[in-house]
Amino acid sequence: MNTTLLAHTASEAGAMTSRVPVEHQFNPYADNGGTILAIAGADFAVLAGDTRHTTGYSINSRFQPKVHTLPVGGPQTAVPGIVVSANGFSADGDALVRRLGQSVQMYEYNHGKPISVSACARLVQNMLYGKRFFPFYVHTIIAGLDENGVGAVYSFDPVGSYEREQCRAGGAAANLIMPFLDNQVNFKNQYDAATGEPRVVSYLTLEETLKLVKDAFSSATERHIHVGDCLEIKIVTKDGVRAEYFPLKRD
Repeated sequence: MNTTLLAHTASEAGAMTSRVPVEHQFNPYADNGGTILAIAGADFAVLAGDTRHTTGYSINSRFQPKVHTLPVGGPQTAVPGIVVSANGFSADGDALVRRLGQSVQMYEYNHGKPISVSACARLVQNMLYGKRFFPFYVHTIIAGLDENGVGAVYSFDPVGSYEREQCRAGGAAANLIMPFLDNQVNFKNQYDAATGEPRVVSYLTLEETLKLVKDAFSSATERHIHVGDCLEIKIVTKDGVRAEYFPLKRD
């Protein structure tokens, strides 16, 4: 009798357990590491990013470029070019850059002229805002020369808010690099030794900018495991876009 009662009780407990709802979770996003930064100059713009691609503590690739040149104009035009980086979730970044490239080509086809960097910024804003309910999980930066030949950097949040800045960092080590840029590019907390007045913000030379970019990434690799391997720098001048590479720590 006791055995039958225990079996019946166990059967009821099992039935109750099977009726308890099981919660399933799905996260469509991931952060694949890496860091980007951009600096605008008087007649140039620089956009740089490391090439490490990670998932958690695993390195998926040591050379996954994050900085891309948009198909603006062509060799027959005098348009310098526009570079873009979308850093964060790599799949979203690749999709955004691919769609942006197609939209840039359609703009040129429809309007009969290459897109300007300011119009490209508005285009990116519309693309990001259009996906605001399921946004691209990336920090986006574009860089180029404006209509006066002055360097222009535009940074975006995932849902399209953007502004033109002299410098901006994004990605895994942005909280390490951005204070450094604020001091060295925006001259925050810098004062003139002779007058004691805050330093007037001015453009850096290209040589100073490249040295600054290399120093920023070299220091970031010492403190952040998701940054490293190789630094890719794309420089936009009136003569076009060129790339430079600089080795970083590989551990």
